[in-house]
Amino acid sequence: MAKLSKKEIQDLARQIIAERTGGIRYGELASLIAGLNPETPKNTIHGSIWDLASKFPTQISKPSRGLFVPVSATNGTKEVPSLPPSVKIYEESFYEPFAEWLKNDLDEATVAVSLGGAGMQKKWGTPDVIGVYKPLASHRIKFDMEIISAEIKVDPFQPVVAFGQAAAYRLFSAKSYIVMPATISEEDYSRLEALCMLFGIGLVLFDVSVENPQFRIRVRAQRFFPDMFYVNEFAEKIHQADSSVFNQLFG
Repeated sequence: MAKLSKKEIQDLARQIIAERTGGIRYGELASLIAGLNPETPKNTIHGSIWDLASKFPTQISKPSRGLFVPVSATNGTKEVPSLPPSVKIYEESFYEPFAEWLKNDLDEATVAVSLGGAGMQKKWGTPDVIGVYKPLASHRIKFDMEIISAEIKVDPFQPVVAFGQAAAYRLFSAKSYIVMPATISEEDYSRLEALCMLFGIGLVLFDVSVENPQFRIRVRAQRFFPDMFYVNEFAEKIHQADSSVFNQLFG
Protein backbone atom coordinates (compact mmCIF):
# COMPACT_ATOMS: atom_id res chain seq x y z
CA MET A 1 0.00 0.00 0.00
CA ALA A 2 1.40 3.41 -0.97
CA LYS A 3 2.29 6.01 1.62
CA LEU A 4 -0.39 8.60 2.27
CA SER A 5 0.22 12.27 1.67
CA LYS A 6 -0.46 14.84 4.38
CA LYS A 7 -3.75 15.79 2.71
CA GLU A 8 -4.81 12.15 2.42
CA ILE A 9 -4.02 11.59 6.11
CA GLN A 10 -6.07 14.62 7.08
CA ASP A 11 -8.98 13.55 4.84
CA LEU A 12 -8.97 10.10 6.45
CA ALA A 13 -8.76 11.61 9.92
CA ARG A 14 -11.71 13.90 9.20
CA GLN A 15 -13.74 10.93 7.99
CA ILE A 16 -12.93 8.91 11.13
CA ILE A 17 -13.74 11.81 13.45
CA ALA A 18 -17.03 12.51 11.66
CA GLU A 19 -18.12 8.93 12.41
CA ARG A 20 -17.24 9.20 16.11
CA THR A 21 -20.02 11.34 17.56
CA GLY A 22 -18.67 10.70 21.04
CA GLY A 23 -15.21 11.86 20.01
CA ILE A 24 -11.88 10.11 19.56
CA ARG A 25 -8.62 10.66 21.38
CA TYR A 26 -5.49 11.74 19.55
CA GLY A 27 -3.54 8.55 20.31
CA GLU A 28 -6.36 6.29 19.14
CA LEU A 29 -6.80 8.30 15.94
CA ALA A 30 -3.08 8.12 15.12
CA SER A 31 -2.96 4.38 15.84
CA LEU A 32 -6.05 3.73 13.72
CA ILE A 33 -4.61 5.60 10.72
CA ALA A 34 -1.26 3.82 11.14
CA GLY A 35 -2.99 0.44 11.30
CA LEU A 36 -4.92 1.11 8.10
CA ASN A 37 -1.83 2.44 6.34
CA PRO A 38 1.28 0.68 7.66
CA GLU A 39 3.49 2.08 4.87
CA THR A 40 2.93 5.64 6.07
CA PRO A 41 5.59 6.84 8.58
CA LYS A 42 4.14 7.50 12.04
CA ASN A 43 5.91 10.85 12.22
CA THR A 44 4.09 11.91 9.05
CA ILE A 45 0.76 10.90 10.61
CA HIS A 46 1.46 12.81 13.82
CA GLY A 47 2.61 15.86 11.90
CA SER A 48 -0.58 15.82 9.85
CA ILE A 49 -3.21 15.45 12.58
CA TRP A 50 -2.00 17.27 15.68
CA ASP A 51 -3.68 20.58 14.69
CA LEU A 52 -6.81 19.30 12.96
CA ALA A 53 -9.12 21.43 15.13
CA SER A 54 -7.38 24.65 14.08
CA LYS A 55 -7.14 23.65 10.40
CA PHE A 56 -10.78 22.53 10.12
CA PRO A 57 -12.66 24.52 12.79
CA THR A 58 -16.04 24.16 11.07
CA GLN A 59 -15.75 20.36 11.12
CA ILE A 60 -13.67 19.43 14.17
CA SER A 61 -13.58 20.77 17.72
CA LYS A 62 -11.17 20.04 20.56
CA PRO A 63 -13.19 20.47 23.77
CA SER A 64 -10.42 19.09 25.98
CA ARG A 65 -6.81 18.00 25.71
CA GLY A 66 -6.19 15.26 23.20
CA LEU A 67 -9.85 14.84 22.22
CA PHE A 68 -11.25 15.44 18.72
CA VAL A 69 -15.04 15.73 18.34
CA PRO A 70 -17.07 16.43 15.19
CA VAL A 71 -18.65 19.88 15.33
CA SER A 72 -22.01 18.37 14.31
CA ALA A 73 -21.98 16.35 17.55
CA THR A 74 -21.21 19.33 19.78
CA ASN A 75 -23.95 21.41 18.14
CA GLY A 76 -26.57 18.69 18.08
CA THR A 77 -28.35 16.59 20.66
CA LYS A 78 -26.20 14.30 22.76
CA GLU A 79 -26.69 10.62 22.26
CA VAL A 80 -27.69 9.22 25.61
CA PRO A 81 -26.58 5.66 26.35
CA SER A 82 -29.51 3.79 27.80
CA LEU A 83 -30.55 0.43 29.13
CA PRO A 84 -33.53 -1.55 27.83
CA PRO A 85 -36.80 -0.05 29.12
CA SER A 86 -37.43 -3.07 31.34
CA VAL A 87 -34.06 -2.75 33.09
CA LYS A 88 -33.72 -0.39 36.04
CA ILE A 89 -30.31 -0.07 37.67
CA TYR A 90 -30.17 1.52 41.10
CA GLU A 91 -27.14 3.36 42.43
CA GLU A 92 -27.46 1.56 45.75
CA SER A 93 -26.72 -1.75 44.02
CA PHE A 94 -23.08 -0.72 43.71
CA TYR A 95 -22.45 0.51 47.27
CA GLU A 96 -21.55 -2.85 48.80
CA PRO A 97 -19.52 -4.08 45.79
CA PHE A 98 -17.47 -0.88 45.83
CA ALA A 99 -16.96 -1.11 49.60
CA GLU A 100 -15.52 -4.59 49.10
CA TRP A 101 -13.36 -3.39 46.20
CA LEU A 102 -12.06 -0.43 48.21
CA LYS A 103 -11.07 -2.77 51.03
CA ASN A 104 -9.83 -5.84 49.20
CA ASP A 105 -8.69 -4.74 45.75
CA LEU A 106 -7.60 -1.15 46.23
CA ASP A 107 -6.47 -2.04 49.77
CA GLU A 108 -7.03 1.50 51.05
CA ALA A 109 -9.42 0.67 53.88
CA THR A 110 -9.30 -1.74 56.79
CA VAL A 111 -13.09 -1.70 56.92
CA ALA A 112 -15.60 -0.20 54.47
CA VAL A 113 -19.39 -0.01 54.55
CA SER A 114 -22.30 1.32 52.53
CA LEU A 115 -23.50 4.56 54.06
CA GLY A 116 -25.80 6.01 51.39
CA GLY A 117 -28.94 4.88 53.18
CA ALA A 118 -27.80 5.63 56.71
CA GLY A 119 -30.43 8.32 57.23
CA MET A 120 -28.01 11.16 57.98
CA GLN A 121 -30.23 13.49 55.91
CA LYS A 122 -27.40 15.63 54.53
CA LYS A 123 -26.75 14.91 50.86
CA TRP A 124 -23.42 16.72 50.77
CA GLY A 125 -22.27 15.20 54.05
CA THR A 126 -23.23 11.57 53.49
CA PRO A 127 -20.90 9.56 51.22
CA ASP A 128 -22.31 6.51 49.49
CA VAL A 129 -19.44 4.43 50.83
CA ILE A 130 -17.23 5.14 53.82
CA GLY A 131 -14.02 3.36 54.66
CA VAL A 132 -11.60 3.62 57.55
CA TYR A 133 -7.93 2.77 57.41
CA LYS A 134 -6.76 2.03 60.94
CA PRO A 135 -3.89 0.18 62.62
CA LEU A 136 -4.25 -3.52 63.35
CA ALA A 137 -3.01 -5.34 66.44
CA SER A 138 -0.26 -6.88 64.29
CA HIS A 139 1.15 -3.49 63.25
CA ARG A 140 4.32 -2.70 65.19
CA ILE A 141 4.02 1.02 64.46
CA LYS A 142 0.59 2.50 65.09
CA PHE A 143 -0.86 5.47 63.20
CA ASP A 144 -3.92 7.71 63.23
CA MET A 145 -6.97 6.28 61.51
CA GLU A 146 -8.04 7.79 58.18
CA ILE A 147 -11.51 8.19 56.69
CA ILE A 148 -11.99 7.40 52.99
CA SER A 149 -15.20 8.59 51.30
CA ALA A 150 -16.71 7.71 47.94
CA GLU A 151 -19.51 9.18 45.82
CA ILE A 152 -21.01 6.77 43.27
CA LYS A 153 -23.09 7.74 40.23
CA VAL A 154 -24.82 5.47 37.69
CA ASP A 155 -25.84 8.49 35.58
CA PRO A 156 -22.86 9.36 33.31
CA PHE A 157 -24.14 12.93 32.95
CA GLN A 158 -23.56 13.93 36.58
CA PRO A 159 -19.77 14.46 36.79
CA VAL A 160 -20.10 18.02 38.12
CA VAL A 161 -22.46 16.93 40.91
CA ALA A 162 -20.20 14.00 41.78
CA PHE A 163 -17.13 16.24 41.89
CA GLY A 164 -18.83 18.79 44.13
CA GLN A 165 -19.92 16.13 46.60
CA ALA A 166 -16.52 14.40 46.64
CA ALA A 167 -14.83 17.76 47.23
CA ALA A 168 -17.18 18.46 50.15
CA TYR A 169 -16.26 15.11 51.73
CA ARG A 170 -12.66 16.27 52.07
CA LEU A 171 -13.78 18.32 55.07
CA PHE A 172 -13.81 15.11 57.12
CA SER A 173 -11.95 12.62 54.89
CA ALA A 174 -8.27 11.95 54.36
CA LYS A 175 -9.14 10.63 50.90
CA SER A 176 -12.15 11.10 48.64
CA TYR A 177 -13.20 9.16 45.53
CA ILE A 178 -15.59 9.72 42.62
CA VAL A 179 -16.97 6.52 41.07
CA MET A 180 -18.43 7.06 37.59
CA PRO A 181 -19.83 4.70 34.91
CA ALA A 182 -17.53 3.92 32.00
CA THR A 183 -20.20 5.35 29.67
CA ILE A 184 -19.18 8.88 30.67
CA SER A 185 -18.40 10.88 27.53
CA GLU A 186 -14.78 11.41 26.51
CA GLU A 187 -15.13 15.17 27.01
CA ASP A 188 -16.62 14.87 30.50
CA TYR A 189 -14.07 12.22 31.44
CA SER A 190 -11.15 14.41 30.33
CA ARG A 191 -12.35 17.37 32.35
CA LEU A 192 -13.22 15.28 35.39
CA GLU A 193 -9.85 13.53 35.30
CA ALA A 194 -8.06 16.89 35.11
CA LEU A 195 -10.07 18.24 38.06
CA CYS A 196 -9.40 15.11 40.13
CA MET A 197 -5.66 15.37 39.51
CA LEU A 198 -5.71 19.08 40.33
CA PHE A 199 -7.64 18.67 43.60
CA GLY A 200 -6.28 15.30 44.70
CA ILE A 201 -9.61 13.47 44.41
CA GLY A 202 -9.59 9.84 43.29
CA LEU A 203 -11.41 8.70 40.16
CA VAL A 204 -12.75 5.20 39.50
CA LEU A 205 -14.69 3.96 36.46
CA PHE A 206 -17.01 0.95 36.45
CA ASP A 207 -19.39 -0.99 34.23
CA VAL A 208 -23.06 -0.50 35.09
CA SER A 209 -23.52 -4.23 35.66
CA VAL A 210 -24.67 -5.45 39.05
CA GLU A 211 -23.20 -8.89 38.36
CA ASN A 212 -19.76 -7.63 37.31
CA PRO A 213 -19.12 -3.89 37.78
CA GLN A 214 -15.37 -4.19 37.08
CA PHE A 215 -14.16 -1.19 39.08
CA ARG A 216 -10.86 0.23 37.83
CA ILE A 217 -8.75 3.02 39.22
CA ARG A 218 -7.97 5.98 36.98
CA VAL A 219 -6.71 8.55 39.47
CA ARG A 220 -5.58 7.51 42.94
CA ALA A 221 -6.72 9.86 45.70
CA GLN A 222 -4.14 11.97 47.50
CA ARG A 223 -4.01 12.04 51.28
CA PHE A 224 -5.04 15.27 53.03
CA PHE A 225 -5.45 16.38 56.64
CA PRO A 226 -9.19 16.88 57.25
CA ASP A 227 -10.67 19.48 59.58
CA MET A 228 -11.03 17.70 62.93
CA PHE A 229 -14.12 19.73 63.80
CA TYR A 230 -15.93 18.20 60.81
CA VAL A 231 -14.40 14.78 61.46
CA ASN A 232 -15.98 14.71 64.90
CA GLU A 233 -19.24 16.17 63.61
CA PHE A 234 -19.39 13.45 60.95
CA ALA A 235 -18.54 10.69 63.45
CA GLU A 236 -21.25 11.93 65.84
CA LYS A 237 -23.87 11.88 63.07
CA ILE A 238 -22.95 8.31 62.17
CA HIS A 239 -23.21 7.32 65.84
CA GLN A 240 -26.64 8.91 66.12
CA ALA A 241 -27.88 7.35 62.87
CA ASP A 242 -26.55 3.84 63.49
CA SER A 243 -24.31 3.01 66.43
CA SER A 244 -23.51 -0.43 65.03
CA VAL A 245 -22.07 1.13 61.86
CA PHE A 246 -20.10 3.56 64.03
CA ASN A 247 -18.64 0.68 66.06
CA GLN A 248 -17.83 -1.25 62.89
CA LEU A 249 -15.94 1.71 61.45
CA PHE A 250 -14.29 3.29 64.47
CA GLY A 251 -14.42 0.62 67.15
